[in-house]
Amino acid sequence: MSTKDFIEKDYYKVLGVPKDATDAEIKKAYRKLARENHPDANKNNPKAEERFKEISEANDILGDPKKRKEYDEARTLFGNGGFRPGPGAGGGGNFNFDLGDLFGGGQGAGGAGGFGGGGIGDVFGGLFNRGGPAGTRTQPRRGQDIESEVTLSFTEAVDGATVPLRMSSQQPCKACSGTGDKNGTPRVCPTCVGTGQVSRGGGGGFSLTDPCVDCKGRGLIAETPCEVCKGSGRAKSSRTMQVRIPAGVSDGQRIRLRGKGAPGERGGPAGDLYVVVHVDAHPVFGRKGDNLTVTVPVSFVEAALGGEVKVPTLGGPTVTLKLPAGTPNGRTMRARGKGAVRKDGTRGDLLVTVEVAVPKDLSPEAQEALETYRKATADDDPRAELFQAAKGA
Repeated sequence: MSTKDFIEKDYYKVLGVPKDATDAEIKKAYRKLARENHPDANKNNPKAEERFKEISEANDILGDPKKRKEYDEARTLFGNGGFRPGPGAGGGGNFNFDLGDLFGGGQGAGGAGGFGGGGIGDVFGGLFNRGGPAGTRTQPRRGQDIESEVTLSFTEAVDGATVPLRMSSQQPCKACSGTGDKNGTPRVCPTCVGTGQVSRGGGGGFSLTDPCVDCKGRGLIAETPCEVCKGSGRAKSSRTMQVRIPAGVSDGQRIRLRGKGAPGERGGPAGDLYVVVHVDAHPVFGRKGDNLTVTVPVSFVEAALGGEVKVPTLGGPTVTLKLPAGTPNGRTMRARGKGAVRKDGTRGDLLVTVEVAVPKDLSPEAQEALETYRKATADDDPRAELFQAAKGA
């Protein structure tokens, strides 16, 4: 739709509502008229189909507060098709003339003299996104999202790390400066009028928006396609980026880094970078959420009589845990603040599991001592409760 049509058409009249109609009144009128004139309800009726298009077009403008405001301002400025001169104009009334002189881009008063030869359509083209040069009619496009993977050591995952990532993505083509045209002068797509999107009837008076197939959603068509990017304006490029992986990430976690993806087009924002983290196993430590785990072997004497046991920590000094007398095999104790980093900056705990180590080789003295111990504890049957419980069951 041209800028001339945009200003000359009375969309309020099309929907049958007053100019001060509320949004709810506009919506109600549109739905009523859309149902009455929908092509599905009016088979082989060209007039109804044309009427339906007019109604949809009117709703597209009046149903959008921003577009409605622009439309009202433009019609006020042009007096519903007649230009209203300022106080210095003769006659003091409306001075009507053919709008074609304004939007035709000729050499009249509204052509080269007042607007540099581009016609007033260039001025209002940027406002309504319907006219003017290609640079003002196309819409910004957000850059693509990129996904990458990184493998961290166990310690890097716990403490965080800055790692280099080599990524491949679609960047603006350097050969044509992202225009897609060999000469750098693409034209606006006539199908979508530079928006990169087209609307189609979705039934029930609603319309659906799809990417324009002619320009592939770019809003521009290259007259002389660039030999490097084949007219797409994008070319595959590789780059290396230093990415900070936060502390406390877990294996398989997907991290989103806003604005670190492919750059946008025509001033559009960059996409996001998604990093999937893989974590190598540690030979000593494990992990349960924000807590680290470690298994510490102790001797039978330490478990039976108690004592102090030194325990390693991840990347820090050892800690000493007090082992109570009679500690059973498999008991877990807690070293607070020695685990993984949480989101709030604090640390989880280190869970220490005791494993009683049985010696494989005994010296004669040790064997004699154990024989003495066996005789001293001959009346103690550690399996007595087991058999009693089995009989009771």
